[in-house]
Amino acid sequence: MELPDLPAIEAQSRHLALAASPFELHGGLCGWLAGGGAPVREWPAKVLADDALAAPAEGSALDELRVASAAQLADRSFDFALLLPNADAPLVERSGALFEWCRGFLGGFGLAAGAKPPLSDEGSEALVDLAKLAAAQAQDEGDEDDEAALVEIEEFVRVAVLLLHGDCVLAAQHRQRLN
Repeated sequence: MELPDLPAIEAQSRHLALAASPFELHGGLCGWLAGGGAPVREWPAKVLADDALAAPAEGSALDELRVASAAQLADRSFDFALLLPNADAPLVERSGALFEWCRGFLGGFGLAAGAKPPLSDEGSEALVDLAKLAAAQAQDEGDEDDEAALVEIEEFVRVAVLLLHGDCVLAAQHRQRLN
């Protein structure tokens, strides 16, 4: 399943008066799901820790974002995608969005997984690396090496999320099936 387009997510987010960028929202949603949170329609209230937030309408861009993200994380083909600006956007915009995504992810993951999630050594390391990225600031200028580095970082984040989802969700499901 593909993610809905960015303008539709931005419009729905403004309509619901959500105080997070689409990138931070998607990161938070993916963190929530990777940490074991349920893929409920009321996900913005869970991810933003504000019970007063209305649930997105069924079939809306934010609801489609939830459905597609949950499906991508659960799919064994590793087709999970981050919601980020297009590749032709300026480097500062793309890197800033990636760092926002990571900040959202950490918040959502912490809310769902709690203080002591059941992580492998690799998962613990990945979480520390995601925290470093969340603390990073976008640079105004960049060259081809910076472009290549950003592509590698995006791939690292994508794989780290799948690893954390595997530790917290898939491993728990596997243990339940064994019992």
